[in-house]
Amino acid sequence: MTDLTTATAEQLGRAIAAGESSAEEVTRAHLDRIAAVDARVHAFLHVDADGALAAARAVDARRAAGEALGPLAGVPVAVKDVLCTRGVPTTAGSKILEGWRPPYDATLVARLREAGMVILGKTNMDEFAMGSSTEYSAYGPTRNPWDLGRIPGGSGGGSAAAVAGYEAPLAIGTDTGGSIRQPGAVTGTVGVKPTYGGTSRYGLVAFSSSLDTPGPCARTVTDAALLHAVIGGHDPMDSTSIPAPVPPVVEAARRGASGDLSGVRLGVVAEFAGDGAEPGVAAVFRDTVARLTKLGAEIVEVSCPHFAYALPAYYLIAPSECSSNLARFDGVRFGLRTGDDGQRSLEEVMSMTREAGFGAEVKRRIILGAYALSSGYYDAYYGQAQKVRTLITRDFTAAFGRVDALISPTTPFVAFPFGARTSDPYQMYLADLYTIPTNLYGGPAISVPAGLSDGLPVGLQVMAPTMADDRMYRVAAALEAAVGPLAPPAL
Repeated sequence: MTDLTTATAEQLGRAIAAGESSAEEVTRAHLDRIAAVDARVHAFLHVDADGALAAARAVDARRAAGEALGPLAGVPVAVKDVLCTRGVPTTAGSKILEGWRPPYDATLVARLREAGMVILGKTNMDEFAMGSSTEYSAYGPTRNPWDLGRIPGGSGGGSAAAVAGYEAPLAIGTDTGGSIRQPGAVTGTVGVKPTYGGTSRYGLVAFSSSLDTPGPCARTVTDAALLHAVIGGHDPMDSTSIPAPVPPVVEAARRGASGDLSGVRLGVVAEFAGDGAEPGVAAVFRDTVARLTKLGAEIVEVSCPHFAYALPAYYLIAPSECSSNLARFDGVRFGLRTGDDGQRSLEEVMSMTREAGFGAEVKRRIILGAYALSSGYYDAYYGQAQKVRTLITRDFTAAFGRVDALISPTTPFVAFPFGARTSDPYQMYLADLYTIPTNLYGGPAISVPAGLSDGLPVGLQVMAPTMADDRMYRVAAALEAAVGPLAPPAL
């Protein structure tokens, strides 16, 4: 590794602006790092070296011409392979989209380019973002830089591993039930789920439209805030986009870095206060609560009784929406087409295409969702799940009437070995036990490294009210300053 690959995004942006390094030098350093370690980590599905170097040279030329550029101009970023990138393969981790090159950029990708950021490539993920370990990618699993025999979380394990392994200083993920925060927790990185509607979904290959939320992955809270400021904001191309400015997340992160949380009331969710967590995770959480108290925060226990029903409600709502969204993959319009020999019917071709193109977990969720939406079962399953969602929202509203933010462990356990949970889907789903309620509510949440258990990272989750993303950044930055950085062993 070089100093350019271990530097924060903020440091790289300043070095490029000051002429101490060029964007091309920074980009080449990260491409060299990818070439050196990614065969072992498999964070990337596609590395766009030529495109990245061209973008870096363009930034250097603009700066040489005296153009005023943003703080992340010339800084490399990796993009989860669920966001459309014009002319660059976008597969959503699925064989059914193998080789597809979108004719347009997702809004978030366009904003990265407008900010002068350098897109290194597309990162690995569980197929269509359905999974908690990146073991369900059709292109093979990503490995955790802390221990190559363990999972990097999911569905956005590739983005988190790229950041943790110093292959990229920043990455974009998407969070439907914890797919940014959970990988952040188990790789010792910062993962942020913004307020739903605070970042655009236009150009995102949809899993569950009422839950999907793109957001930043980084090694520091300030870096995450800087990236959040670039990608956030209203998008008229997204009907669910909130017509409001991005909350002052960068200012909040810088304020929190002082380590002063005086006057901040933090709620410990009684239902998530370490119950059901591994002993090491529970111990780190208790220590973290003590640290936050020393920083001046007032700790209040709050009860959110309907959080206990979040997991089953999510696994009715999300599969129902996925069964609808994935109906477009029929072998007719784009992507994989199997069995078209001129003799088979359209229905047979569709069936063969979906059989060959979708993996086992995607099929499981499509079937579950189709059943929940079927005649005679809609009210009993999907309708009831939506009622539970309303009750969970009320729990959040009541809690935020008493406290500024809520805290909990991000995950019940540290990174587990490959294959440890694939035979039991329910055990895999438990990885998102603490993260799912926020998705059902729609508010923002962040995972920040809080310590180690058996030498592996543990994350703290900070949850805030909708459009109060700045609150979670302040708390997370204060904890980060108290804990210090967590660095994985050298690859």
